[in-house]
Amino acid sequence: MRTVGVEEELLLVDPDSGEPKALSAAVLTRAVQDDPGQDLFQLELFGQMLELATHPHTDMAELGAEIVRSRKEAARVAGEVGCAVAALATCPIPVTGALTADDRYRWMAGRFGIATQDWLVCGCHAHVAVDSDEEGVAVLDRLRPWLPVVRALSANSPYWQGRDTGYASFRSRLWSRGPSAGPTELFGSPAGYHRRVADMLASGVILDHGMVYFDARLSVKYPTVEIRVADVCLRAETAVLVAALVRALVETAARDWRAGRPPARHSVSLLRLAAWHAARSGLEGELLDPATMLPRPAPEVVRALLEHTAEALADSGDAALAEEAVGELLGRGTGAREQRGVLERVGSLREVVTECVRRTQG
Repeated sequence: MRTVGVEEELLLVDPDSGEPKALSAAVLTRAVQDDPGQDLFQLELFGQMLELATHPHTDMAELGAEIVRSRKEAARVAGEVGCAVAALATCPIPVTGALTADDRYRWMAGRFGIATQDWLVCGCHAHVAVDSDEEGVAVLDRLRPWLPVVRALSANSPYWQGRDTGYASFRSRLWSRGPSAGPTELFGSPAGYHRRVADMLASGVILDHGMVYFDARLSVKYPTVEIRVADVCLRAETAVLVAALVRALVETAARDWRAGRPPARHSVSLLRLAAWHAARSGLEGELLDPATMLPRPAPEVVRALLEHTAEALADSGDAALAEEAVGELLGRGTGAREQRGVLERVGSLREVVTECVRRTQG
């Protein structure tokens, strides 16, 4: 069975006021003091962000337990240096990012200018094991139309700089300002993929492989495909659902490739429209159907995703988990809907942040 691991980016905030706090270096220092060999936490582009990464798992219950445990550990260490963690994909209240002291990040700020300030956003990246670059590229080519549905399920960023953006996942719209971000054309082969990346690096617009910000890419570090479209999920159980569905999508794509079934040939233009629609609506209203690229009620498109991956979900033992989690998510709503519900009840974006601190740990 394929392994899957998750990277989550969390927002560091004042536990009382909700104000973002640039304390990631202090959090990391404290974590290393507690455990010199720790590999859970990493710094990110801005000091108000902290990244955590799970180990690879085959069992979703074990992955879920590690996500919960890691979030609680992040909260513990953050609390010792005077802040809290919130699984928010954008900060609801106004914030100016404090760039992390790192040569690579300084290069990005100089190269990409003011757009870099908009990248104080938190995502959830899933790594799914593949057997080879050949299988990995075949998977990337076949995942493309389904990635907007994953984005819609994870949508958790309705507010930005003190305003309701009208989007469910505004993080993805901010991230799309990067020169290499977004959906890709068909690669066709490992040679096609690596040639595309080499051409991008040769252009000088990006610095290294880590700045190839495709919606899904081959990992440089691990034998995995990395799916990068999801917002960080407010609730840990949503992150588990995303991981289970992404693994099932990878397995389904690999089986289609082995069976000789070709990928859908949707243009990047249509895929960008599907991505925009998912960011705008989340699970409210409609999404573009991955087969037809025509609008269809979002719950029906999510059900189509379950049907598309049904065999892989059954074989991994995740069918019941996915069905139950999807039902709960469609009933409760995404993190974006939850945030809006909190604001409607309490009337303060700062209190939205502090309430989301509590929901981050379940």
